[in-house]
Amino acid sequence: MGQVVLITGVSRFLGGRLAAQLAADPAIERVIGVDTVTPQTRDLPGLGRTEFVRADIRNPLIASVMSQAGVTTVAHAALMNSPRAVGGRLAMHDLNVIGTMQLIGACQRSDTVSRVVVASTSAVYGSGPRNPAVFTECMHPGDAAQAGYARDAVEIEGYVRGFARRRPDVETTVLRFANTIGAGIDTALTRYLGMPVVPTVIGFDPRLQLLHPSDAVEVIRRATVTSRPGVFNVAAEDVMTLAQIVRRLGKVRLPVLGRAVGAVSAVVRNSGAVEMSAEQTQFLSFGRVLDTTKLRSEFGYVPRYSTADALADYLDGRRRYPRPALGALGHLHSFGAPTAEVTR
Repeated sequence: MGQVVLITGVSRFLGGRLAAQLAADPAIERVIGVDTVTPQTRDLPGLGRTEFVRADIRNPLIASVMSQAGVTTVAHAALMNSPRAVGGRLAMHDLNVIGTMQLIGACQRSDTVSRVVVASTSAVYGSGPRNPAVFTECMHPGDAAQAGYARDAVEIEGYVRGFARRRPDVETTVLRFANTIGAGIDTALTRYLGMPVVPTVIGFDPRLQLLHPSDAVEVIRRATVTSRPGVFNVAAEDVMTLAQIVRRLGKVRLPVLGRAVGAVSAVVRNSGAVEMSAEQTQFLSFGRVLDTTKLRSEFGYVPRYSTADALADYLDGRRRYPRPALGALGHLHSFGAPTAEVTR
């Protein structure tokens, strides 16, 4: 029997692109995509033979879906970071944490699941004045991630570790994605960088790493179809400062006090489109850099795009797509994460 893969968050960028690639792979017997909303009509041709199931992973019935299909691999790509997109912070926590608990519980009871892949975020490391030069996978997450999406991701990773202890026969892979940027991608970060005047925290110039969406999709695809257990940082190998990024994009920096970044952003955009939480302001003050040695040496993947390349692709996309149509990694990146809300 071939692999039967269940993908959560299939109506969003990461889950949808993963489903499209697996559906084109003859070695995969079945691809089952799960989400609470139906994929957009324009995305349906790309999903190929993916079988869509409109379901909420918070419902225990997800176990029945997995059992009836004989699922062998679960790729969890449904995490959300934008409270505004789902009706508030409590709703987002419920979707992320309770949904993952139910999904992990279904995997634990399954007799067929042999691999679980979770798309997490580098936001689990937090951002703060005591940041190390680089974060490695062995550093315990959570000390600086005290609220919001980052806190959700820390809880989720805790459930995955517990599951791995209870079911050592099931391979588990956790991918901590850096912020994603590229052509046609719409995230909180791209909206922030897309402003004509970019407010930055006075006195700070954080070091940042970015990730091109095609590299994100390829990493989760490889983790889904081959044995790559463990926790992996996923980011481009080069690092740029925020000032360098703003200059590269041809924008003007506006240094302001940290607590004023959100208000200034809203005024510049003449809307509340840029969500600026305390967590995001911390990220814009202190940044975050990941050690990707393990990604290269153990996982066996070197990102094709550098941070500079991803920025160049984003800039080219701004010219071609004045209004981005894709929600980037709908589970992964706000400022400090792999996610943004999906733009519909």
